Amino acid sequence: MTITSFHHLDLAQELTRALDENNYKTPTPIQMSAIPSLLEKRDFLGIAQTGTGKTAAFALPILHQLFTEPRTPKPCTTRALVLAPTRELAIQIADNCEIYAQHLSLRQVTIYGGVKQKPQVQAMSQGVDLLIATPGRLLDLMQQSHIDLSMVTHLILDEADRMLDMGFVRDIKKIMLTIPKKRQTLLFSATMPSSINRLAGSLLNDPVKIDVTPEVVTVRKIKQTLYKISKKHKRALLATLLQNEEISKTIIFSRTKHGANRIVKELEHEGITTAAIHGNKSQTARQKALEAFKKGEIRTLVATDIAARGIDVDNISHVINYDLPSEPESYVHRIGRTARAGTKGSAISFCDEGEGKLLGLIEKIIKFQIPLLKTPELLKLEPLEKETKERKVAVKKKTNNAFQKSKIKKQRTRLGKNRR
Repeated sequence: MTITSFHHLDLAQELTRALDENNYKTPTPIQMSAIPSLLEKRDFLGIAQTGTGKTAAFALPILHQLFTEPRTPKPCTTRALVLAPTRELAIQIADNCEIYAQHLSLRQVTIYGGVKQKPQVQAMSQGVDLLIATPGRLLDLMQQSHIDLSMVTHLILDEADRMLDMGFVRDIKKIMLTIPKKRQTLLFSATMPSSINRLAGSLLNDPVKIDVTPEVVTVRKIKQTLYKISKKHKRALLATLLQNEEISKTIIFSRTKHGANRIVKELEHEGITTAAIHGNKSQTARQKALEAFKKGEIRTLVATDIAARGIDVDNISHVINYDLPSEPESYVHRIGRTARAGTKGSAISFCDEGEGKLLGLIEKIIKFQIPLLKTPELLKLEPLEKETKERKVAVKKKTNNAFQKSKIKKQRTRLGKNRR
């Protein structure tokens, strides 16, 4: 039978009702492949990028099982655990699960760092059906005896490749030791390096394997273009392109946190509303920037690859790769932020004199030579270097003054002790 509706997937009526109310119509390929197997309680290995519908692919069957096999969780325990690499992705998964489960009598909690732990501890104290967490904060609360994973029957690792890239492998291993071996385990990853193969081999039991080829999704939906530009002229090119009002809602990718902050400073200097999200920003600052971007209060959002995981914003017109990613697979994730839910989108990449090798690796992965555009006549911008140098001198002077004051204070303390 050809699956053309979620009603053909044997999900609880309460779930399909929520899907209908939120305009979820035809399942995506990964949903059609995954949901029947997961309802049979099979382990699962899915290779899929953001935008393919993988959250619903694992959440719907897990929510179905939690609802149709009701149990009262003990204090501090959970029946299902979803691990995500970043706060943004954890929040996105939680938001989607709340939509799917709006007619189910299930308790759900989301746990991540960067915020006070007390509300999270209180939420877990009565036990929950579904826990969505980042590894670091989860392990921290486990070590404080606020969370007990001995009742977990369903385990989901989302974007496992990114979790390993971020150095969570030790945390994950510690968490695994506390979860019962008799469980259903799901692992999703955008790429399949040897490290993910080893992780899958250690966690999964005879899994169903599904691979949604990312380059096909990307090339078909997104208009991709390229400018070859010297590094020193990237700022002027960006400002020139942003004169086009059609570039209305844009994510700009930087390779580093420092670079992201500098791009924000440069855009603000040109009167363009913007904000940055990266690992050095507090959770409050990141959420504030993301909400402002969603509401259209700022035109551009500057992000690093790790912080951008989990950004779920509709109607992004353009993605601009100010720097090409050091990992070619990340290019697919970046440009996948646009052209979602059937809309059109464009991806513009800058390639400077030191990024030719990265460009070659990207084009090899997507099996597509990105069309090269002629660089337009660039705006003549005021240099920021003088301001930056002045600031550096001021910061250095302030630091030296503070050091001298500290030194004098210590000397006076020693003299006082000697006099006594």
